Amino acid sequence: MDATTSVSMLAAAWDALFIILDPMRLGVLGFAALLGVILGIVPGIGGLAGTALLLPFTFTMDPYTAFAFLLGLGATTSTGDPIPAILFGVPGGASSAATVLDGLPMAKRGEAGRALSAAYMSSLMGGLFGALLLGLAVPVLRPVMMFIGTPEMLAISILGLSMVAALSSSTPLRGLAAASIGIMISMVGSEPRTGTFRWTFESLYLWEGIPLVPITLGLFALPELCDMAISRHSLKGKPQQNVNQNIWQGAVDCFENWWLILRCSWIGTALGAIPGIGGSVVDWVAYAHAARTVKDGQKTFGTGDVRGVIASESANNAKEGGSLITTIAFGIPGSAGMAIILGAFISQGLVPGPDMLTKNLSITYSMVWSIAIANIVGAGLCYAFSSQFAKIATLRYSLVLPIVVSIIFIGAFEGSRQWGDLYALLVFGAAGWTMKRLRWPRAPLILGVVLGDTIERQLFISIRLYGAEWMLHPLVFIILAIAVIGIVRPMVSTMLARRGKTRVGPLFAAPRFSMVDLFPGLLLCCLTFLMFRTVGWPYTTLLVPRIVTGTAIVVIALSLLNAVFKRGVPVPVLADGQEADNAPLHMDLVEINDDLTNREVLMRAGRFFCWLLGFFASMATLGIISTIPIFIIGFMRYEARERWTLVLSMAFSMTLFVYVVFDQLLTMAWPATLLGTLVPALKVIPSM
Repeated sequence: MDATTSVSMLAAAWDALFIILDPMRLGVLGFAALLGVILGIVPGIGGLAGTALLLPFTFTMDPYTAFAFLLGLGATTSTGDPIPAILFGVPGGASSAATVLDGLPMAKRGEAGRALSAAYMSSLMGGLFGALLLGLAVPVLRPVMMFIGTPEMLAISILGLSMVAALSSSTPLRGLAAASIGIMISMVGSEPRTGTFRWTFESLYLWEGIPLVPITLGLFALPELCDMAISRHSLKGKPQQNVNQNIWQGAVDCFENWWLILRCSWIGTALGAIPGIGGSVVDWVAYAHAARTVKDGQKTFGTGDVRGVIASESANNAKEGGSLITTIAFGIPGSAGMAIILGAFISQGLVPGPDMLTKNLSITYSMVWSIAIANIVGAGLCYAFSSQFAKIATLRYSLVLPIVVSIIFIGAFEGSRQWGDLYALLVFGAAGWTMKRLRWPRAPLILGVVLGDTIERQLFISIRLYGAEWMLHPLVFIILAIAVIGIVRPMVSTMLARRGKTRVGPLFAAPRFSMVDLFPGLLLCCLTFLMFRTVGWPYTTLLVPRIVTGTAIVVIALSLLNAVFKRGVPVPVLADGQEADNAPLHMDLVEINDDLTNREVLMRAGRFFCWLLGFFASMATLGIISTIPIFIIGFMRYEARERWTLVLSMAFSMTLFVYVVFDQLLTMAWPATLLGTLVPALKVIPSM
């Protein structure tokens, strides 16, 4: 880059800053940041839906104002996401799922303020770093991106899966199995090349696949709410410490771990710049990286280590700058949100590519400033209300649970706005709670769902173009070698540790079966059936599904054999089945109910899911706005005998909130109801 180019870039950046600091544009940017934080707090809605809904309002704006509004909203959604993740264990979006692992345990022990503050500050630092990299990388990015081909993208996706799977438990076999099942779920629906329907079982809903939102909320949100209903306590496990001091400590933690933030921000920006990887991946990859590299990470991550919150949130916000890079330079959106931003390019008469790096350079740098300023405003808004957010962790479960359940049903329905989204929510909720109790990792499964489409497409293209030689590309070979080492190393370490504890005895013990082994056995039966269903599919359709299904069958069978023929004296375990001493990180939450028998746990869990089924049935009959007051009144009175004044005020307030925000402002298209169909005159009632 010559001196003239550097001077012109600096001049464009300086001009863009003054343009964005115009009071009117700054006000629009601040309003967008506020909307982004609010949308991030509401589980399942997120910035994608908000950006899509608000895009038409930018058509009459000039390019600087339009992009300031859209990017300000999108950049701060990730700042609001960790609030419900930390306080309730409910990810505000799929990209904050990893934050739950350490944020929720911190809230339970009275450190909600510290966790929230660490999330805000790391989000701010990560967002600023991502914006800085965007500003520096745009002119020099093209040669780098052109070097990354189909095999390289496939290898990067496999590496991301392997990093999470390898850290999933004392053996990575369950992690690999969960990841494979997640990829299979992503393949449900119409195959794009031939139109063949895969594993749809003649269901119209499954033709286009299962949306990510109900899967995420089912796997991560409902199990935490179910455990809250089982334990019947507030989120905190210890008295809340001084909130303001906690908030200050969270900010200090970020500055003490600045090198971790820098590394994870690099990861977020780099993965965000790769089209197809998506924002739902970066937090898990950054979390896995941090767990491997920080001191004692594999012992403390997942138990309430603030560094886990810092790692996932810094990468999460940094990805926005990375995903905008490919959108500006090549017109290839790095994420679904950037696909909407690409629509804004078209509406403004702009063409992504060389023009954005030459004659429209000031607009490009206005985007950089918009992301940077929005992150500052978003973090400031969150800090202003942190003490109030932290107090939510002290509320009784009977006050929190019915409100969060109502929002989750609305968020899940936002997936594709079909009844099938709610069926998927309940199915994955039950599956998620079962996996959590049996210590099967959920993180690789959701990562497999997110990356499945990319992996299938890139694997098919790589095999067709290069055959098996795609694995011999230099960069691919290096990346896959790292992935294999990451998988094999924990397996070898576990075997050596177990051998050191037993020292004597046969290689394998006599087989021992337990009720826990029924779960992998059931999975094997289901996977075998699904493999049989591929018979008759065209070759292009069945190639990748058979590879993935076969992999899942093999690793689950090995995991089952490992459990049944475990050698020698078993490693001491805790009450919930987690290995006690020097156990590797399990990327999941631990819920211990020492005072409850298994029968009591199952009874309370069954009652919780009955409440969910009742909500679903009432929603199908009366509509969600009519169902919310009925559900809140019924749950609060029957479960906790709350006083009537509190119950009625909560029911009225929540119903009014849903009506104003979702029905009037967001104008959501509610599903048809039974009464509304039978008596059309009743359709004047909202959501009926």
